[in-house]
Amino acid sequence: MTPPAAPEPAGSAPSASPASASASALLGAFVAAGVSDIVVCPGSRSQALALAAAELAAAGQVALHVRIDERVAGFLALGLGVETGRPAVVITTSGTATANLHPAVLEAHQSRVPLIVLTADRPTEAHGVRANQTTRQDDLYGSATRLAVVAEAPTGAEGEQRAARELAREAYDAATGILDPGPVHLDLAYREPLSGTFEPEPVVDAEAEPTAAPSATADDHPLYPGRPRLVLERGPRTLVVAGHDAGPSAEQLAADGGWPLIAEVSSGARFGRQVIAAYRELLREDEYREAVERVVVFGHPTLSREVPLLLQQDRVETIIVAPAGAEVYNPGRRADHIVSSVSVEPGPADRAWLGAWVVGSRERVVDPSPAAPDLAGLHSTTPSERLASVRAELDAVRLPVTREVLVDAVWRATWPHDRLVVGASRLIRVADGLVPGRKISVHANRGLAGIDGTIATATGIALASQADGGPGVTRVLLGDLAFLHDVGALLLEDGIAPRLQVIVGNDGGGTIFDGLEVARSAPSELFDRVQYTPQRVRLESLATAYGWEYRSATTRAELDQAFTAPVTGPVLIEVPLPRA
Repeated sequence: MTPPAAPEPAGSAPSASPASASASALLGAFVAAGVSDIVVCPGSRSQALALAAAELAAAGQVALHVRIDERVAGFLALGLGVETGRPAVVITTSGTATANLHPAVLEAHQSRVPLIVLTADRPTEAHGVRANQTTRQDDLYGSATRLAVVAEAPTGAEGEQRAARELAREAYDAATGILDPGPVHLDLAYREPLSGTFEPEPVVDAEAEPTAAPSATADDHPLYPGRPRLVLERGPRTLVVAGHDAGPSAEQLAADGGWPLIAEVSSGARFGRQVIAAYRELLREDEYREAVERVVVFGHPTLSREVPLLLQQDRVETIIVAPAGAEVYNPGRRADHIVSSVSVEPGPADRAWLGAWVVGSRERVVDPSPAAPDLAGLHSTTPSERLASVRAELDAVRLPVTREVLVDAVWRATWPHDRLVVGASRLIRVADGLVPGRKISVHANRGLAGIDGTIATATGIALASQADGGPGVTRVLLGDLAFLHDVGALLLEDGIAPRLQVIVGNDGGGTIFDGLEVARSAPSELFDRVQYTPQRVRLESLATAYGWEYRSATTRAELDQAFTAPVTGPVLIEVPLPRA
C-alpha cells in the first residue's frame, strides 16, 4: 500500500471539489449499470472515490469492502465477480498500489471474469518531474484489459459529470461483454482539493438514454471468424473433455452421446454417470489411449499432461468448443474444428466403449472413505467377535489423514448450497483423480493457475453467496504455501464474519514439485531449498493473531467433526500431511 500524502493543515474546512463531483457521478453510474460491490483500499489520491463509495454504501445502494492490501483487494473483487457474474469495482491510490492489482487483473483476463479497476493518478503536470507516488499507469496492465482509459483530472467544467457517467457505462459494457468478459482499467487523475463537500450522485440517471441489452453472438462479432455449430455423427470412439469452467453443456453432450467424460474438478461438469476419475492413468495405457478416435473439448483443461498430449496426436480428431473468447485452448495448434456449440445426431450409444472406461476407472480408484461398519460383528453374541469389530472401527477412525482422505472428506462434506474453492496446490490434482461426480459449485483460479489470492478469492465468493441471507458454507482447500502466500487475506473488517472454512493441507513445503523431473535430477539439498521451500510456521498462532477460530484434524474422525460442526464465522482447519 502506498503511504498517504501529507494531510491538510489543521482547521482547514472541506470545500467544493471537482474530484468529489466526478467520482460521485462515476460510481453512481456504475451502480446504476449493475455494480453491487465496491472494494476500496485506503490512499490519499483516491480519497474522492473512496468517500463516494462510502456514501453509496451508507445509502444501502452498494456493498462496500475495505482492504489494506491491494493484492488481496484485487482477488477479493475477482471472487465477487466469479460468484455474481457482475464486475466488482476495486479502487486504489497511485503508485505501487496499482501494480499490486496486476495478478488479479491477469487472472480475470485469462478466466474471463468481469472486473473494473479504478486507479487514482496524479494530474498531467505531476508526471515526468519525479513527483512523489507518481509513475506511468496509463498502460499498466497491457493487453489483459478489455478497455483501458486515461481520464484527465476534472476541473469543474460543464459536462464533466455527464462524461464520467458515460465513461462508467462504457466500462461496464466492456467488462461484461457477452463474448469476452474481463477486466477494465480506468486511470483517473485528480487534482487538489482531492475531496470536499458534495451531493452524492443519484443512482438512477434521468439523463441517460436507455440502452438495449447486447444481442451479439460469436457468429457476428468482428473478433471471431463465425465459429460454426457442429452436429457430431455417431461411430467414432469419442471422449468428452471438460476443463476449467466448461459448464454443464459438457456433461450434457457426454450423456447424449453415451461417451466417457473427463471432467476436471472445477469444470462445472463433474457430475452424472459418465465421469472418469482415473483418466490420467487410463490415458497412459496404450489400450485406452490408442483406441480414442475423437475428442471434444470444453473449457480450459489444466490439470494433466495426458490430455494435451492426446490432442496433439495426428490420428485423433479434435473438436474445440469455444463459444466466446479471443484465445482458444488449442495445444499444438492442430484442432480440426473450433466451434461455438456442438450436439450429437440421434442414435444408439456405444455401450461397450463407455463401459470399458467406467470399469477401468473404478478398478484404478481406491475409495479412501471408511468402510461400512461390520454390523454383524458389532451385534455378535460372541464377545471376542464383538470386541474385534469395535477395535476395527476405532482403528479406522484413528488412521492418520492422507491427501486422499482429506479431499474425499471435503468433497463429501460439500453440498449444492455450499461453495468449494480449491487452490493451485497438489491437492487439486489428487481430487481430480479421485472424487466421484457430484453437482456442487467448485471454483479455482485456473486462468493462470497461480497460488496467489486463493483465500481472498474465496472470501469474495463467500461474501457474495451469503449476501442477503444466502445459505451454505464456503470451503477453501489449499496447501500450506498457497495459504502463506495469501495470509494477508485473513484480515477481515470488524463485524464481518463470512461462513468460511480455510482447510490447509500442511506438509511443510511445496510437495507439488516432487512430480517434476527436477526432483529426480537435482541434488536433494538444492531441490529442497529452492523448490520444496520448507516452512515451519505455526498456523494456530496466525489464526489467533487474525481472530479466526482454529482447529487441527489429524484423523478422519476429527475431519468429519470439523466439517459437521456449526460454522458461524471464519475457521482455519490445519491438516498435517506427510511429504511422501
